Amino acid sequence: MQRFKEKSVRYFFMVCGLLSIVILFGIFYLLLNSSFPAISKVGIKAFFAEGYWNPTAFSGPQYSIWNLIKGTFMVGAGSLIIAVPLGVACAAYLAEIASTREREIFKPIIEILAGIPSVVLGFFGLVVVAPLLSRLFNIPTGINALNGSILVGIMALPTVITIAEDAISSVPQNYKHASLALGATRWQTLRKVILPAALSGIIAASMLGMGRAIGETMTVLMATGNALANPSSFLDSVRTLSANIAIEMGEVPMGSVHFHSLFFVGLVLFLITFVINLIADLIFQHYREGA
Repeated sequence: MQRFKEKSVRYFFMVCGLLSIVILFGIFYLLLNSSFPAISKVGIKAFFAEGYWNPTAFSGPQYSIWNLIKGTFMVGAGSLIIAVPLGVACAAYLAEIASTREREIFKPIIEILAGIPSVVLGFFGLVVVAPLLSRLFNIPTGINALNGSILVGIMALPTVITIAEDAISSVPQNYKHASLALGATRWQTLRKVILPAALSGIIAASMLGMGRAIGETMTVLMATGNALANPSSFLDSVRTLSANIAIEMGEVPMGSVHFHSLFFVGLVLFLITFVINLIADLIFQHYREGA
C-alpha cells in the first residue's frame, strides 16, 4: 500500500508537469495557427517593417508592429531601471541586515504589493503619477512611457526582491566570514563579496522581472497613452503589444485580416516573454548548481 501511494503521488506530479507542457504548446499552436492567415496575406516583412499599426486606414491598412515592440521594450526597460536597484537593495537588506522582527514586518508588505490589482495601480498612475510628471517635466500630460515604467516597476518589485533575496541568502557563509576576518566592514562585505557572488541570481531576477513587465496589460493600457506614433523619449506616449490586443480585439470583425493580425501580435509577445523567462531560468538554474 505504501509503494502504491508513492507511485500514485509520483505519477500525479508527472501528469501535472506534462499537462503544463501540453498547455504551453497548445497556446503556442493556437497563436501560430490563428496567425497564418495574416502572415500569408500581409507577410512577415510587413509586420516588422518601419511604419505604423493602422489596419483601418482609408489609404490602405498598415500592420507594422515595430512601434509596438519599441513601446513594449521602452516600458520594460524603464521598469527594470526602477525595479532592479530598489529590489536588489531591499533583498540585500532583508537577507543580510534586517532582524527577524523586521523581516516579519516587511515580507507580508511585499506579498501584499504583489497582490495589488493592476487596474488599481493604473488608477494611481492616472490620478497621482501623471499630474506629478506633468508638473515636473513641464509637459502637457504625464500619461507616457515614463508613467508606465514607474507603475510596472512597482509591479515587478516583488518578483525581483524574492528571487534576489534567495540568491543572496544562498551565498556560502564562508565568503562572508572570510571577508570580515580580513578586516572588511559589513558594507564592504555586502558590496564587494556577497553581491558579486550572487550576481547570476540577481540577473535572473532582473530578467524575470522584465518578463513580468513586458506581459503587463491593464496598467500600461491606462498609463502610457496608447499613441501609435514612433516614440522618441520616455516622455512620449506609447502603445505596447499587450495593450494593442486589449484595445482592439473586442471590436475587430472575426475572421478578418485585422483579427488574425492581432493573433500574430500575441504570438510575438508570447515568444518574447518565453525567451526572456527561459534565459532567466537557465541562468538561475546554473547559479543554483554552482552554489
